[in-house]
Amino acid sequence: MSDSLRPPVILQVLPALHGGGVERGTIEMVQAIAGAGGVPLVASRGGRLVPLIGRAGGRHSVLPLHRKSPWAVWRNARRLAALIRAEGVALVHARSRAPAWAAWLACRATGVPLVTTWHGVHHDSFPGKRLYNGVLARGERVIAISHFMAARLTARYGLGQGRLRIIPRGADTRQFDPACVRGDRMQALAEAWDLPDDAAVIMLPARLTRWKGHLILIEALARLAREDGVPPWVCVFVGEGARPGTRKGRFTAEIVARARAAGIGARIRFAGHCQDMPAALMLARVVVVPSLRPEPFGRAVIEAQAMERVVIVANHGGAAETVIAGQTGIPVPPDDAQALCDALRVTLDAPDEALAAMGWHARQHVLAHFTTTAMQQATLRVYDEVLGTALAPAS
Repeated sequence: MSDSLRPPVILQVLPALHGGGVERGTIEMVQAIAGAGGVPLVASRGGRLVPLIGRAGGRHSVLPLHRKSPWAVWRNARRLAALIRAEGVALVHARSRAPAWAAWLACRATGVPLVTTWHGVHHDSFPGKRLYNGVLARGERVIAISHFMAARLTARYGLGQGRLRIIPRGADTRQFDPACVRGDRMQALAEAWDLPDDAAVIMLPARLTRWKGHLILIEALARLAREDGVPPWVCVFVGEGARPGTRKGRFTAEIVARARAAGIGARIRFAGHCQDMPAALMLARVVVVPSLRPEPFGRAVIEAQAMERVVIVANHGGAAETVIAGQTGIPVPPDDAQALCDALRVTLDAPDEALAAMGWHARQHVLAHFTTTAMQQATLRVYDEVLGTALAPAS
C-alpha cells in the first residue's frame, strides 16, 4: 500500500498517565484518531490510566519521558526516533516540556513533523527557563488551550497566527449529563462523605495544593459562618492530597487547622480522589474554583457547568473565559475572601428556581463552546493541516 493510502500513525508523548488534564486530553485524542481511521500511539513512563489507552483504540509504549536531565532527554530522543521509524509514525504530538525536547530531537532526526500543546503556565523567572519552556513553541503547529494562554505565547515567544491555534479543552457532555446520573450513585457518595440531608454542599474539585485556593475558601467560609441567617452548609474538598502527618501532608494539615480555628472544622469534608465526578457534582449546590494563580483553562469549571451547577470562579486566566457573569456563573476577584463570601451567600440564599435557570444556561453554554467532541475535531484539523490528510469530519 502506498504511503498516501496508509492510515496516518500519530504518536502522542507525555511524562506519565497517572491522572490530570494532560492525560485525559491524550486519551480523548486516542479515541478521536482511532475513530477517524488513524493509528494512535502513546509513549510515557506509564501509570494507572494506561489501560484506557487500549480501550480507546490505541497502543502504549513505556519510555522514561518524565526524566529531564540532558542525558535522559538525549537517550529518550534516540528511543523515540527508533519508535518513529519502526511504527511509520507520520506526526508526533508533544504535551509537556521534557517529552517535547526528546520529540523535537527525534523529529529532526527522522523528518517527521511535530505538533505541541501548551497546557500549563510555565514561569521563566530565572536564566535558562525560557529556553527550556520554549520547546513547546517549536511545533509546526502550537495549540494553546485558551485565549489567555495564546496571549502569553504571543507576548513571550512571538508566536503568530500562522502556527498558533486556540483549542479549548472540552467536557464529555455524555458522561457529564445530569439526566444520566442515578440517585443511587449520589446517595453512595453522600453516605461515604457523611453529608447531612439538610445542608447545602459547597464543593471545591481540585487536588490539595496551595495555589488552588483552599485556604481562601476556608477564610470565606469562616466569614460566612459569622453571618446571621445563613442556611446550613458543608464544604467538600474533592481531589487527591497527602494525609496530615506526612511531609507532603503539611498543607492538608494547615487546611484542617485553619478550619478548626475558625470553628468550622465539623463542616469540612476531605473526599480524596473521586471516581464518579458527575455524581459528585450533582450533590453540590455551588462549585467553587478560587485559584490564586490563573488557570491555563480550568476543566473543572466546564464540567460543573455541564452538570448544570452554579460556579463561582476566580476572575482570571482561562477559567474566567468559560463563564458568562450572572448567566452561567459568578466571577469574583482572585484572593478576595469577602467577595467569595458574598458570592457564596448569594447562592445559598437564591431560590432553587433561579439556580436551576442559571445551571440550564451553563450547560447550554458548554454544549455550544466547550465539548470534548469540538476539541477532538479541532485537533484533528490541525493534524490535517500538517499532514494533508482528511481525519477531521467535513464542517
